[in-house]
Amino acid sequence: MLVILATWVGVSEAPKADPSDSAYIPRPEWYFLFLFQMLKYFPGKLEWLGTTIIPIIAVLVLFLLPFIDRNPRRFWKTRPYAIGIMSAGVIGIVVLTILAVITTPPQEVTGTVAATISEQFIAGQDLYSINCTECHGPDGEGGIIQGVEGLEGYDMKAIDTKDEMYTRDDQTLYNIIAYGQPDLGMTPFARAYGGELGPSDIESIVTFMRYSWDDRVELPKEVAAAGTIPTVAPGQVPSYEEQISAIQKRYCVSCHRAGKKNNNYIMDNYEDTIKTGDHAPNLIADDLMCNTMQMLNRVEGLEAGSPMPPTKALPPDLVEIYKQWILAGMPNTVADAEAAVKNPTPTSEGPELVSSPTPVPESIDDTHTPPPLPEVTPAP
Repeated sequence: MLVILATWVGVSEAPKADPSDSAYIPRPEWYFLFLFQMLKYFPGKLEWLGTTIIPIIAVLVLFLLPFIDRNPRRFWKTRPYAIGIMSAGVIGIVVLTILAVITTPPQEVTGTVAATISEQFIAGQDLYSINCTECHGPDGEGGIIQGVEGLEGYDMKAIDTKDEMYTRDDQTLYNIIAYGQPDLGMTPFARAYGGELGPSDIESIVTFMRYSWDDRVELPKEVAAAGTIPTVAPGQVPSYEEQISAIQKRYCVSCHRAGKKNNNYIMDNYEDTIKTGDHAPNLIADDLMCNTMQMLNRVEGLEAGSPMPPTKALPPDLVEIYKQWILAGMPNTVADAEAAVKNPTPTSEGPELVSSPTPVPESIDDTHTPPPLPEVTPAP
Protein backbone atom coordinates (compact mmCIF):
# COMPACT_ATOMS: atom_id res chain seq x y z
CA MET A 1 0.00 0.00 0.00
CA LEU A 2 2.82 2.42 0.82
CA VAL A 3 4.54 1.72 -2.51
CA ILE A 4 1.28 2.24 -4.42
CA LEU A 5 0.48 5.49 -2.59
CA ALA A 6 4.02 6.81 -3.04
CA THR A 7 4.02 5.93 -6.76
CA TRP A 8 0.55 7.03 -7.84
CA VAL A 9 -0.48 9.62 -5.24
CA GLY A 10 2.79 11.12 -4.03
CA VAL A 11 3.20 14.03 -1.68
CA SER A 12 0.97 17.05 -2.18
CA GLU A 13 2.83 20.04 -3.57
CA ALA A 14 3.28 22.90 -1.13
CA PRO A 15 5.64 25.85 -0.77
CA LYS A 16 8.64 25.57 1.51
CA ALA A 17 7.80 25.95 5.22
CA ASP A 18 7.96 29.52 6.49
CA PRO A 19 8.16 29.84 10.30
CA SER A 20 7.50 33.57 10.02
CA ASP A 21 4.08 33.08 8.43
CA SER A 22 1.71 33.93 11.28
CA ALA A 23 -1.32 33.20 9.08
CA TYR A 24 -0.37 29.54 8.79
CA ILE A 25 -2.99 27.13 10.17
CA PRO A 26 -1.27 24.08 11.72
CA ARG A 27 -2.80 20.90 10.41
CA PRO A 28 -1.14 17.47 10.74
CA GLU A 29 -1.40 14.56 8.31
CA TRP A 30 -4.73 12.78 8.15
CA TYR A 31 -3.65 9.88 10.39
CA PHE A 32 -2.99 12.32 13.27
CA LEU A 33 -6.11 14.42 12.80
CA PHE A 34 -8.00 12.63 15.58
CA LEU A 35 -5.34 13.65 18.11
CA PHE A 36 -5.36 17.16 16.70
CA GLN A 37 -9.14 17.32 17.22
CA MET A 38 -8.94 15.84 20.71
CA LEU A 39 -6.61 18.65 21.82
CA LYS A 40 -9.43 21.11 21.20
CA TYR A 41 -11.26 19.64 24.21
CA PHE A 42 -8.35 20.32 26.57
CA PRO A 43 -7.86 24.08 26.42
CA GLY A 44 -5.46 26.18 28.41
CA LYS A 45 -4.05 24.58 31.54
CA LEU A 46 -5.64 21.21 30.69
CA GLU A 47 -3.66 20.87 27.47
CA TRP A 48 -1.07 18.62 29.12
CA LEU A 49 -3.74 15.98 29.69
CA GLY A 50 -4.48 15.69 25.96
CA THR A 51 -0.90 15.98 24.78
CA THR A 52 0.85 13.79 27.36
CA ILE A 53 -1.24 11.82 29.88
CA ILE A 54 -3.90 10.29 27.58
CA PRO A 55 -1.43 9.21 24.83
CA ILE A 56 0.91 7.68 27.46
CA ILE A 57 -1.97 5.73 29.02
CA ALA A 58 -3.06 4.47 25.59
CA VAL A 59 0.47 3.26 24.74
CA LEU A 60 0.89 1.61 28.16
CA VAL A 61 -2.41 -0.26 27.72
CA LEU A 62 -1.15 -1.65 24.41
CA PHE A 63 2.06 -2.83 26.08
CA LEU A 64 0.14 -4.44 28.96
CA LEU A 65 -2.62 -5.91 26.81
CA PRO A 66 -1.20 -9.49 26.85
CA PHE A 67 -1.24 -9.38 30.65
CA ILE A 68 -4.65 -7.75 30.90
CA ASP A 69 -6.52 -9.92 28.40
CA ARG A 70 -5.87 -13.53 29.39
CA ASN A 71 -9.02 -14.95 27.78
CA PRO A 72 -7.99 -18.16 25.95
CA ARG A 73 -10.88 -17.89 23.47
CA ARG A 74 -10.21 -16.04 20.22
CA PHE A 75 -13.50 -16.24 18.30
CA TRP A 76 -14.96 -12.73 18.13
CA LYS A 77 -18.43 -13.71 19.41
CA THR A 78 -16.88 -15.02 22.60
CA ARG A 79 -15.01 -11.75 23.23
CA PRO A 80 -17.75 -9.10 23.60
CA TYR A 81 -15.80 -6.81 25.91
CA ALA A 82 -12.57 -6.73 23.90
CA ILE A 83 -14.43 -6.31 20.59
CA GLY A 84 -16.70 -3.66 22.11
CA ILE A 85 -13.82 -1.61 23.54
CA MET A 86 -11.81 -1.82 20.33
CA SER A 87 -14.84 -0.91 18.20
CA ALA A 88 -15.55 2.11 20.40
CA GLY A 89 -11.92 3.22 20.04
CA VAL A 90 -11.98 2.89 16.25
CA ILE A 91 -15.33 4.69 15.97
CA GLY A 92 -13.99 7.48 18.23
CA ILE A 93 -10.91 7.89 16.02
CA VAL A 94 -13.07 8.04 12.87
CA VAL A 95 -15.48 10.57 14.40
CA LEU A 96 -12.66 12.80 15.67
CA THR A 97 -10.97 12.66 12.25
CA ILE A 98 -14.20 13.70 10.48
CA LEU A 99 -14.75 16.54 12.95
CA ALA A 100 -11.19 17.76 12.40
CA VAL A 101 -11.68 17.80 8.62
CA ILE A 102 -14.96 19.71 8.94
CA THR A 103 -13.90 22.28 11.52
CA THR A 104 -10.35 23.06 10.34
CA PRO A 105 -10.31 25.66 7.55
CA PRO A 106 -8.14 24.87 4.53
CA GLN A 107 -4.67 26.35 4.50
CA GLU A 108 -4.26 29.09 1.93
CA VAL A 109 -1.09 28.66 -0.09
CA THR A 110 0.96 31.83 0.33
CA GLY A 111 4.09 30.92 -1.59
CA THR A 112 5.06 29.62 -5.00
CA VAL A 113 5.04 25.91 -5.70
CA ALA A 114 7.78 25.28 -8.26
CA ALA A 115 9.48 21.92 -8.65
CA THR A 116 11.46 22.32 -11.88
CA ILE A 117 13.85 25.01 -13.09
CA SER A 118 11.28 26.02 -15.70
CA GLU A 119 8.55 26.45 -13.08
CA GLN A 120 10.91 28.37 -10.79
CA PHE A 121 11.99 30.62 -13.65
CA ILE A 122 8.40 31.49 -14.64
CA ALA A 123 7.33 32.05 -11.03
CA GLY A 124 10.43 34.17 -10.40
CA GLN A 125 9.83 36.24 -13.53
CA ASP A 126 6.30 37.08 -12.38
CA LEU A 127 7.43 37.88 -8.83
CA TYR A 128 10.32 40.02 -10.08
CA SER A 129 7.96 41.94 -12.37
CA ILE A 130 5.66 42.79 -9.48
CA ASN A 131 8.20 43.46 -6.73
CA CYS A 132 11.41 44.58 -8.44
CA THR A 133 10.75 46.17 -11.84
CA GLU A 134 9.71 49.49 -10.31
CA CYS A 135 13.29 50.19 -9.18
CA HIS A 136 15.53 47.80 -11.12
CA GLY A 137 13.77 47.87 -14.50
CA PRO A 138 12.10 44.96 -16.32
CA ASP A 139 15.44 43.56 -17.50
CA GLY A 140 17.58 44.60 -14.53
CA GLU A 141 18.91 47.60 -16.46
CA GLY A 142 18.33 50.12 -13.65
CA GLY A 143 17.94 53.81 -14.51
CA ILE A 144 16.30 56.87 -13.00
CA ILE A 145 13.60 55.81 -10.52
CA GLN A 146 10.23 57.53 -10.81
CA GLY A 147 7.25 57.38 -8.47
CA VAL A 148 8.95 55.52 -5.58
CA GLU A 149 8.74 57.40 -2.31
CA GLY A 150 12.20 58.14 -0.94
CA LEU A 151 13.96 57.09 -4.15
CA GLU A 152 12.49 59.56 -6.63
CA GLY A 153 15.19 60.55 -9.12
CA TYR A 154 17.75 58.05 -7.79
CA ASP A 155 19.97 56.59 -10.52
CA MET A 156 19.71 52.84 -9.86
CA LYS A 157 22.68 50.81 -11.02
CA ALA A 158 22.14 47.87 -13.36
CA ILE A 159 22.00 44.41 -11.80
CA ASP A 160 22.11 42.44 -15.06
CA THR A 161 25.89 42.77 -15.33
CA LYS A 162 28.85 40.46 -14.75
CA ASP A 163 29.91 42.65 -11.84
CA GLU A 164 26.71 41.68 -10.05
CA MET A 165 26.14 38.12 -11.24
CA TYR A 166 29.76 36.92 -11.04
CA THR A 167 30.44 38.29 -7.57
CA ARG A 168 27.23 37.17 -5.84
CA ASP A 169 26.22 33.56 -5.32
CA ASP A 170 22.59 32.50 -4.97
CA GLN A 171 22.64 32.68 -1.17
CA THR A 172 23.92 36.26 -1.30
CA LEU A 173 21.19 37.26 -3.74
CA TYR A 174 18.64 35.51 -1.51
CA ASN A 175 19.86 37.43 1.56
CA ILE A 176 19.78 40.78 -0.26
CA ILE A 177 16.15 40.22 -1.25
CA ALA A 178 15.14 38.82 2.15
CA TYR A 179 16.92 41.33 4.42
CA GLY A 180 16.93 44.29 2.03
CA GLN A 181 19.63 46.96 1.95
CA PRO A 182 18.33 49.73 4.24
CA ASP A 183 21.25 52.11 3.61
CA LEU A 184 20.49 51.97 -0.11
CA GLY A 185 16.74 52.40 0.31
CA MET A 186 15.82 48.74 -0.35
CA THR A 187 13.27 47.40 2.13
CA PRO A 188 13.18 43.74 3.24
CA PHE A 189 10.96 41.48 1.15
CA ALA A 190 10.90 38.35 3.35
CA ARG A 191 7.84 37.89 5.56
CA ALA A 192 10.17 37.29 8.51
CA TYR A 193 11.32 40.91 8.24
CA GLY A 194 8.07 42.63 7.32
CA GLY A 195 7.87 41.83 3.60
CA GLU A 196 5.40 39.76 1.61
CA LEU A 197 7.54 36.95 0.16
CA GLY A 198 8.13 33.45 1.49
CA PRO A 199 11.31 31.38 1.08
CA SER A 200 10.08 29.68 -2.11
CA ASP A 201 9.16 33.06 -3.62
CA ILE A 202 12.63 34.49 -3.04
CA GLU A 203 14.33 31.36 -4.35
CA SER A 204 12.28 31.65 -7.55
CA ILE A 205 13.35 35.28 -8.03
CA VAL A 206 17.01 34.26 -7.57
CA THR A 207 16.55 31.50 -10.17
CA PHE A 208 15.07 34.01 -12.63
CA MET A 209 17.96 36.44 -12.09
CA ARG A 210 20.63 33.76 -12.42
CA TYR A 211 19.26 32.21 -15.60
CA SER A 212 18.47 35.58 -17.16
CA TRP A 213 21.66 37.58 -16.58
CA ASP A 214 24.50 35.19 -15.79
CA ASP A 215 26.07 34.18 -19.12
CA ARG A 216 27.87 31.30 -17.41
CA VAL A 217 24.52 29.55 -16.94
CA GLU A 218 22.87 27.99 -19.96
CA LEU A 219 19.14 28.60 -20.04
CA PRO A 220 17.28 25.41 -21.06
CA LYS A 221 15.31 25.84 -24.29
CA GLU A 222 12.00 25.00 -22.65
CA VAL A 223 12.69 27.61 -19.96
CA ALA A 224 13.53 30.29 -22.53
CA ALA A 225 10.39 29.48 -24.51
CA ALA A 226 8.19 29.54 -21.42
CA GLY A 227 9.57 32.91 -20.33
CA THR A 228 8.92 34.78 -23.58
CA ILE A 229 5.89 36.94 -24.26
CA PRO A 230 3.55 35.16 -26.73
CA THR A 231 4.01 36.43 -30.27
CA VAL A 232 1.27 37.19 -32.79
CA ALA A 233 1.11 34.82 -35.74
CA PRO A 234 0.28 36.11 -39.24
CA GLY A 235 -3.45 36.69 -39.46
CA GLN A 236 -3.88 36.44 -35.69
CA VAL A 237 -5.48 39.16 -33.58
CA PRO A 238 -3.77 39.74 -30.21
CA SER A 239 -5.86 39.48 -27.05
CA TYR A 240 -5.48 40.80 -23.52
CA GLU A 241 -5.56 37.26 -22.15
CA GLU A 242 -2.64 35.96 -24.22
CA GLN A 243 -0.34 38.87 -25.16
CA ILE A 244 -1.29 42.16 -23.48
CA SER A 245 -1.52 40.78 -19.94
CA ALA A 246 1.94 39.21 -20.33
CA ILE A 247 3.40 42.52 -21.52
CA GLN A 248 1.78 44.48 -18.71
CA LYS A 249 2.79 41.95 -16.07
CA ARG A 250 6.42 42.28 -17.10
CA TYR A 251 6.66 46.01 -17.79
CA CYS A 252 3.75 47.80 -16.09
CA VAL A 253 2.17 46.07 -13.07
CA SER A 254 5.09 46.80 -10.74
CA CYS A 255 3.99 50.45 -10.73
CA HIS A 256 0.40 50.23 -11.93
CA ARG A 257 -1.16 48.33 -9.03
CA ALA A 258 -3.01 49.29 -5.90
CA GLY A 259 -1.03 51.33 -3.37
CA LYS A 260 1.44 52.78 -5.87
CA LYS A 261 1.81 56.32 -7.18
CA ASN A 262 0.34 55.86 -10.66
CA ASN A 263 -2.47 58.40 -11.32
CA ASN A 264 -4.84 55.70 -10.06
CA TYR A 265 -4.27 53.67 -13.21
CA ILE A 266 -4.38 49.93 -12.40
CA MET A 267 -3.22 47.42 -14.99
CA ASP A 268 -3.41 44.02 -13.30
CA ASN A 269 -6.67 42.96 -14.99
CA TYR A 270 -8.64 43.71 -18.14
CA GLU A 271 -11.41 45.85 -16.65
CA ASP A 272 -9.04 48.15 -14.75
CA THR A 273 -6.72 48.44 -17.75
CA ILE A 274 -9.61 49.75 -19.85
CA LYS A 275 -11.47 51.88 -17.31
CA THR A 276 -9.27 53.19 -14.47
CA GLY A 277 -6.98 56.20 -14.20
CA ASP A 278 -7.28 59.91 -13.48
CA HIS A 279 -7.21 60.52 -17.25
CA ALA A 280 -9.43 57.59 -18.24
CA PRO A 281 -9.98 56.20 -20.72
CA ASN A 282 -6.31 55.67 -21.43
CA LEU A 283 -7.07 53.05 -24.06
CA ILE A 284 -9.69 53.60 -26.77
CA ALA A 285 -10.54 51.03 -29.43
CA ASP A 286 -9.37 52.03 -32.93
CA ASP A 287 -7.63 55.16 -31.59
CA LEU A 288 -3.86 55.18 -31.94
CA MET A 289 -3.71 58.64 -30.37
CA CYS A 290 -5.03 57.42 -27.01
CA ASN A 291 -2.97 58.18 -23.90
CA THR A 292 -1.35 54.75 -23.59
CA MET A 293 -0.20 54.59 -27.21
CA GLN A 294 1.27 58.08 -27.08
CA MET A 295 3.16 57.26 -23.89
CA LEU A 296 4.45 54.00 -25.38
CA ASN A 297 5.66 56.04 -28.36
CA ARG A 298 7.62 58.32 -25.96
CA VAL A 299 5.56 61.47 -26.61
CA GLU A 300 6.63 64.16 -24.13
CA GLY A 301 4.48 66.77 -22.39
CA LEU A 302 1.25 64.77 -22.16
CA GLU A 303 -1.21 65.72 -19.43
CA ALA A 304 -1.83 62.01 -18.78
CA GLY A 305 1.81 61.31 -17.90
CA SER A 306 5.37 60.79 -19.03
CA PRO A 307 6.67 58.28 -21.59
CA MET A 308 6.25 54.71 -20.42
CA PRO A 309 8.00 52.57 -19.34
CA PRO A 310 9.97 55.32 -17.63
CA THR A 311 13.50 53.88 -17.84
CA LYS A 312 13.56 52.78 -21.48
CA ALA A 313 11.26 52.35 -24.46
CA LEU A 314 9.11 49.26 -24.84
CA PRO A 315 10.55 47.02 -27.60
CA PRO A 316 9.08 47.97 -31.00
CA ASP A 317 7.57 44.53 -31.58
CA LEU A 318 5.59 44.84 -28.34
CA VAL A 319 4.40 48.33 -29.26
CA GLU A 320 3.21 46.85 -32.55
CA ILE A 321 1.22 44.22 -30.64
CA TYR A 322 -0.49 47.02 -28.70
CA LYS A 323 -1.28 48.79 -31.98
CA GLN A 324 -2.82 45.67 -33.52
CA TRP A 325 -4.81 45.01 -30.35
CA ILE A 326 -6.27 48.52 -30.28
CA LEU A 327 -7.17 48.46 -33.97
CA ALA A 328 -8.90 45.09 -33.45
CA GLY A 329 -11.18 46.55 -30.76
CA MET A 330 -9.11 45.44 -27.72
CA PRO A 331 -10.50 41.87 -27.36
CA ASN A 332 -10.26 40.39 -23.88
CA THR A 333 -10.05 36.62 -24.40
CA VAL A 334 -8.51 34.48 -27.12
CA ALA A 335 -12.04 33.51 -28.16
CA ASP A 336 -12.92 37.21 -28.58
CA ALA A 337 -9.82 37.68 -30.73
CA GLU A 338 -10.69 34.67 -32.90
CA ALA A 339 -14.22 36.01 -33.33
CA ALA A 340 -12.74 39.34 -34.44
CA VAL A 341 -10.81 37.52 -37.17
CA LYS A 342 -13.88 35.61 -38.37
CA ASN A 343 -16.18 38.63 -38.24
CA PRO A 344 -14.03 41.69 -38.90
CA THR A 345 -15.65 45.08 -38.50
CA PRO A 346 -14.69 47.96 -40.77
CA THR A 347 -12.15 50.05 -38.93
CA SER A 348 -9.92 52.85 -39.96
CA GLU A 349 -6.22 52.57 -39.49
CA GLY A 350 -6.43 55.51 -37.11
CA PRO A 351 -4.24 58.59 -37.18
CA GLU A 352 -0.51 58.05 -37.36
CA LEU A 353 1.55 59.05 -34.36
CA VAL A 354 4.32 60.43 -36.56
CA SER A 355 3.30 62.59 -39.49
CA SER A 356 4.39 61.40 -42.90
CA PRO A 357 7.19 63.39 -44.50
CA THR A 358 6.21 66.03 -47.05
CA PRO A 359 6.23 64.45 -50.53
CA VAL A 360 9.34 65.36 -52.45
CA PRO A 361 8.44 67.05 -55.77
CA GLU A 362 9.56 65.43 -58.94
CA SER A 363 12.88 66.69 -60.21
CA ILE A 364 12.82 69.33 -62.88
CA ASP A 365 14.05 68.23 -66.27
CA ASP A 366 16.67 70.82 -67.11
CA THR A 367 16.96 69.54 -70.68
CA HIS A 368 13.36 70.36 -71.49
CA THR A 369 13.04 73.51 -73.59
CA PRO A 370 9.97 75.58 -72.72
CA PRO A 371 7.72 76.67 -75.61
CA PRO A 372 8.56 80.11 -77.12
CA LEU A 373 6.64 83.08 -75.82
CA PRO A 374 4.25 84.70 -78.31
CA GLU A 375 5.54 87.80 -80.02
CA VAL A 376 3.94 91.02 -78.80
CA THR A 377 3.74 93.98 -81.17
CA PRO A 378 4.28 97.22 -79.30
CA ALA A 379 1.45 99.69 -79.47
CA PRO A 380 2.03 102.79 -81.61
